[in-house]
Formats: sequence, C-alpha cells, structure tokens
Amino acid sequence: MAPAGSRSLASLEAASLDALMAEHPRAWEALGARVVEAAKGGPPALAALVEAAERKAAPWRAKLEASHHHPQVVAAALPALATARMARLAVERLAQSAATGVAAGPVRLGLWSGAVAQRLLFEQGLTRKAVSLAAFRRTWPLVFDRRKLLPLLQARGIYCFYSRELVRHLAARIGDRACLEVAAGDGTLSRLLAAAGVKVQATDDFCWARVLAYPASVEKLEAAAALRAHPSPVVLCSFPPPGNAFERAIFASRQVELYVVVTTRHRFAAGDWQAYAAAPGWRGRLDEDLSALVLPPELDPAVLVFERAD
Repeated sequence: MAPAGSRSLASLEAASLDALMAEHPRAWEALGARVVEAAKGGPPALAALVEAAERKAAPWRAKLEASHHHPQVVAAALPALATARMARLAVERLAQSAATGVAAGPVRLGLWSGAVAQRLLFEQGLTRKAVSLAAFRRTWPLVFDRRKLLPLLQARGIYCFYSRELVRHLAARIGDRACLEVAAGDGTLSRLLAAAGVKVQATDDFCWARVLAYPASVEKLEAAAALRAHPSPVVLCSFPPPGNAFERAIFASRQVELYVVVTTRHRFAAGDWQAYAAAPGWRGRLDEDLSALVLPPELDPAVLVFERAD
C-alpha cells in the first residue's frame, strides 16, 4: 500500500474508497463520523457533506493549477483532495446500497437482465452503442435487475448511455465546427458523434487506465492541456468529475463558443456547479429536451448548454 501523500493526482480519481481509507486513516476517522451523522438527514445532508468537502479542496485545486502541479504543492494538496473524494465515494456507496438493496458484498446482475441489457445497450463487450429511444422504452422494463446495473457499470467508468436521438441533435448543434471532448473516458460520445459526421477529438488524462481500455482515438491529455493542444469552438464533457478545476478553464478560454455538459441533477455526483452558476460572459441553461435523451432516466440526467454571450 502506498503511504499517504504518495498517490498521484491521476490515480486519486480512480482510487477506491477502501484504498483511500487505508492511506488516510486520520482523515477518514474524522470524515466517517460526519458521514454517519449526515446519513441521518438523508440525501440533502449527504449532498451538503460532499459540497463542504469540495469547498475545502477547491483552494488546493486552484493552487495546483497556478503551480502547474509542482510536486510540493501536489503533496500538500493530496490530503484535502483525498478527503473530498472519500466523501463522494462514501455517499455513492450509501446510494448504491439504497438503489440495489445490497448493503455489503458484490453486486451481481442476473443472467436474464444481463443478456437483455447487453443486447440493448452494447455492440459487444462493454462497447456502448447509440441506443434507439423506441427500443429502449420497449426493452428497459425487461431488465429486471436494472437498479443494480448502473453501480456495476460505474465501477468500469460507464456513467450513462446515449440515445441515437441525442447524438443526432448534438451533431446538428455542432455542425461543421471543430469539437473537443475532455475527460472523455473510453471516448464513446466522440465515437458516436464522429460516426454522425462531427469533426471531434476525444481526450482524457487516462486516470481510469486500471479498468478502462482506452482506444487509440482518445488522446492522453489532461483537460487544460487539451484546450491548448486542440483549440476548438465547441467543447463537450460527459459526467465531469465533481469539484474539478478544468471546467473553469473552459469558460475562461476565448476560443470556446459552445460548451455542452452531459451530467446528472445530483450535484454532488458530477460537475463543477459553482462554475456553472458563476460563468461570466456565458448564457447557460438546462436543456430539458436533450436531458430526456440521455439514458437511463434513473440517472436523473441533465444536459447543460452554455453559449458565449460576449
């Protein structure tokens, strides 16, 4: 086990709760007590707990960016960043327990549900496909263990599915403009958009390399570096990590005209909602029509569309 403070920033975002608890026992001792207390207050109290941890980590994220990830600043920042991630993962574990009915031990999908979900959502293996909305509405109710499916897939870096209709609408919105996807994971959204004729480059920092097989189409770049390497008028991100620093850089980038975020309405789970609310020079809105095209609806999906106003 790596000693506390030795973990890299990239591996931090892929670290499990158990690993971080072992690496930061004192931080977890204090945090764990707060999680237990917040659980008594239900989802609002748990969301507030995660938001408070992210607020404490935010200044460290800013210092990291300003120092260009200087090793000494990284070492000083890791405890606060690890605490924020542990808070998020602890709340996600509680949510998974509530969603799946499995309080401890592995979550498993039944053979029937697995077979139906595989045919509906994937081309082969874990390669996602653009899902027909009509087929989804007919077939999703037949995935009897569907409340267990998303927690299983999230452990493999899969947070949602994209309908054919969503891909078509996004492609029309982007048009012939160059497009950059940051924090792209396995590059599914970019792959589907490219098949629809969009000129798009997928990038990711490869922090999920432990569980994801990154295709050659996804370039290994952190988001800030990707903005510099591939200046584009359109930027996309699907389920950006909560409390990230890079979305502020997107709003600050003068070449970006349109920023589209595929996320969830559960603010503690993804995205920098403070940055969304305070983006100067931008008009932002929750597009309900596009949100309805992200699957499955149990995610409470949200598609946020930001357009430069100045």
